[in-house]
Amino acid sequence: MKSEILNPLSVQNELLARKILLFTPGEFRMVFRVSPARAKYFLETHTGKGLFVRLRKGVYALKSSLPSEEELAGALYRPSYISFEYALAKHGIMPEMVYEVTSATTKPARTFSAANRVFTYSKIKRKAFTGYVLSDAGIRKSFVAEPEKALADYLYFVSLGKKTLNERLNIGRLNMNKVVRYAELYDRPGLLKLIEKYAR
Repeated sequence: MKSEILNPLSVQNELLARKILLFTPGEFRMVFRVSPARAKYFLETHTGKGLFVRLRKGVYALKSSLPSEEELAGALYRPSYISFEYALAKHGIMPEMVYEVTSATTKPARTFSAANRVFTYSKIKRKAFTGYVLSDAGIRKSFVAEPEKALADYLYFVSLGKKTLNERLNIGRLNMNKVVRYAELYDRPGLLKLIEKYAR
């Protein structure tokens, strides 16, 4: 796209045509072929005027076409994958409604508020950062834990005393041997004992 047609309407139409619902200033510059200074000015100006939403430093979205919360979770903090309570609810294992989008990361724990949702990221061991698949929600790539991995992640934090055990989890459809294999990645005997007790 040529930079001389850089105006709010044409920018919105171009982003929608390309299905770009989330972007960084660098990605914006590549699409519209503008200088860093011009991109920064345009993004800041039109965020203030309501065309864009600044989700966090360096991540923007069209206010009129916000991506799914799972896409947001994958874009706000990387590397990460959706797990814990949110993934358990998504897979039908946790019956209660969850109010935060919970994710695992290998980076320091963080919490963000964006698009009227809270996104929390809990740090796990690098060797336990596995057991996730591509999310089926949205266009932009994001990842969600398999049911067994979501349970292993969740119970790991229960074993640490950082989460409260939900006694109403529906685990009947899960492969508990697979849960155990994922749990072994944490090298925490207390977690394996908890899984054994909970799976009876």
